[in-house]
Amino acid sequence: MLGMMINDKEVKEIQYLIKREMDEILFDLEDERIDHIVKRAMEERYKILFALFKRVAPSKECLTYIRSTKSL
Repeated sequence: MLGMMINDKEVKEIQYLIKREMDEILFDLEDERIDHIVKRAMEERYKILFALFKRVAPSKECLTYIRSTKSL
């Protein structure tokens, strides 16, 4: 296990970057032109990003990025 000491400003920046990336993935998952294999890879990336996001964001913010099982 690795540890990292970061200040509040760095936490906010990490949150912003992860949220921006997750928003892009969610937007692209709605695109019908993207192949289902590519979407599956995007969903895996989203899961990894969400796991990182849960470590740095308050639980209230995490609730807005939880995907329902219907959308998977």
